[in-house]
Amino acid sequence: MSSSPAIDVTDLRFSYGSHTVMDIAHCHLARGESMAVIGPSGCGKTTFLHLLAGLIRPSAGVIQILGQELSALRGSGLDRFRGQHIGLVFQRFHLLPALTVLENVLLAQRLARVPVERGRVDELFQSLSLAGFEHHKPSMLSQGQAQRVAIARALVHSPELVMADEPTSALDDRHTDQALALLRESAQAVGAALLVVTHDERVRGRLDREFEMSAPT
Repeated sequence: MSSSPAIDVTDLRFSYGSHTVMDIAHCHLARGESMAVIGPSGCGKTTFLHLLAGLIRPSAGVIQILGQELSALRGSGLDRFRGQHIGLVFQRFHLLPALTVLENVLLAQRLARVPVERGRVDELFQSLSLAGFEHHKPSMLSQGQAQRVAIARALVHSPELVMADEPTSALDDRHTDQALALLRESAQAVGAALLVVTHDERVRGRLDREFEMSAPT
């Protein structure tokens, strides 16, 4: 598995009935490489990320993640693969409201079935200007703070592939620079690939390369 690309997609299509939402002939992302997926609203960027994460199934095509063909995985096996190998930052952060910031992030380590490392969490919190917010509930955070917690949660188990859906949309310029730098540096530190889905023009030129999407004709 270690010599395989992080992402290898061929003839990928997703449709609702007769309406094709997304159609991609090929997309490839090497391990250790970073890429921005850029395109206008409605072109299927978030759908593409959800397909790569195995959250939805394609209408056609092949998706290989870290050498594993996703169509071969089902149920708990797919959940386990995702939890252990992929870090996700969702556009809607999906922080659990009953848990504190610290508990939300530690939960990601537990779900990935890796040893809980409080030092790793503290390091991320310091890097993302979250120190002092450990015992806050998500409802007590600003949108930008919640987004940074979501980034910390995606990185805490040192995944091999990090995928982020609009990770800078709620951030000012300073925190955008900080979040992109942390995403890149954390991925590079463990040789992970990084894919960022965005329409934020500030992301252009900040990653190794870009993959342009357009609405299907």
